[in-house]
Amino acid sequence: MTDTTRPAPPSLTGPTSLPDGGELVLRVMPLPADVNGNGDIFGGWLMAQVDLAGAVLPARIAKGRIATVAVNQFIFKQPVSVGDLVSFYARVERIGNTSITVHVTVYAERDPANLQVVKVTEANLTYVAIDHEGRPRPVPRA
Repeated sequence: MTDTTRPAPPSLTGPTSLPDGGELVLRVMPLPADVNGNGDIFGGWLMAQVDLAGAVLPARIAKGRIATVAVNQFIFKQPVSVGDLVSFYARVERIGNTSITVHVTVYAERDPANLQVVKVTEANLTYVAIDHEGRPRPVPRA
């Protein structure tokens, strides 16, 4: 006999894409070790996560090694707290001869009992495709 009264298991929280074409590339929950002197998540931790998230799409496109060459813009909109589920969405802005520019939007899901989703950060980063010696190389065309 099957129990049909049991609810379906919960799905992942948050969307896997945004209306502007942003793709979910990373989801992480900061820990107490990541806080600054004010009790918020250290901005450097968030910047490192944005760099990792921003590299996902360029690495796919470049089909090999890439390196961060510029953080063109980085805006902290809201603080991030311990226990927030932080989601990183990336969208390719530009593909050049050797470089790829990506826009990363970051949302925090907080207070699961009374769920709030807030945009906490936006950034634009540029990555360059590199060869095994670390020199720029052309981005392969589809």
